[in-house]
Amino acid sequence: MRSDRRSLLVAGLSLSGVLAGGAAARADRNPADAKLAALELWPGGAPGLPDRPPLERITDRAADPSYQDRAVAGITAPRVSVFQPERPTGASVLLLPGGGYRHVVVDMEGYEMGRWLAGRGITAFVLFYRLPGDGWAAGPDVALSDAQRAMRLIRAQANRFAIDPARVSAMGFSAGGHLCADLATRFAKETYRPGDAADALSARPDGAACIYPVISMDPAITHAGSRRLLIGEGANATRERAHSPDHNVAADTPPMFLLHSEDDRSVPVENSLRMRSALKAQNVPVETHLFASGGHGFGLRRAVGKPVENWPELWLAWAARRKLA
Repeated sequence: MRSDRRSLLVAGLSLSGVLAGGAAARADRNPADAKLAALELWPGGAPGLPDRPPLERITDRAADPSYQDRAVAGITAPRVSVFQPERPTGASVLLLPGGGYRHVVVDMEGYEMGRWLAGRGITAFVLFYRLPGDGWAAGPDVALSDAQRAMRLIRAQANRFAIDPARVSAMGFSAGGHLCADLATRFAKETYRPGDAADALSARPDGAACIYPVISMDPAITHAGSRRLLIGEGANATRERAHSPDHNVAADTPPMFLLHSEDDRSVPVENSLRMRSALKAQNVPVETHLFASGGHGFGLRRAVGKPVENWPELWLAWAARRKLA
């Protein structure tokens, strides 16, 4: 029964929209998404399963019936949904949606961006990652384990998806921005035991884009909910630093694109500023865009009509200059 459940989940959320609380499923508003390829990260089951595994649940938070805004919690079958362009350029992006490490916001910061990228010839992989508050053995490194494994599998499957394994970048939003920065700075950390040939490949992204990211676990500027679920409310300074990517930047950290609104009330702009300073100190190339207004969690749809509206084009230009688009 358990393997049947995993197969259903990997097929892509049961894309008609299984809703929490037993509510009736809504019709899929993007029928093409039902044809998405799915890649399961851990075919033998994700490592470090808790004694009481979480139950995956999906909530559609959208107030407007013209779009979906699904949040997925309790993920036990980590996987990627793949958006394949009709004419691939060979470039690809691993998308890391946010959600405060409480859930994964797969539509607004995942599927919507996946369609945008695929429309420009870039293959997009939306990651459904495990959450650190669910009791996995890897603790605060559990989402990083999934991001590392996803990068390696993408490179291992490069021929299947017509991508260049040397042009695989990452993009994360909010808490997913923390995961993106964590991957960019700790890609070589052993967070799980290697299991197959794919695990011999590099997990280092060739470029990393952190959009309104959580970076620091410093209580003075962090996102309190992300910090609590990642390292715990009582974490000491050593634990804070270990999970603050600005303290883990090294010379081999990939080039980074940072974008933030200065009026972000959820994740202060100082998170991006600290990351920029750390990158500069290590002579890692970084491009930073700050906007006077835009708030938090704007993704694509909520950026319309704001000063941040054209941020995807800024990223695309940066990626093109680095041969990543």
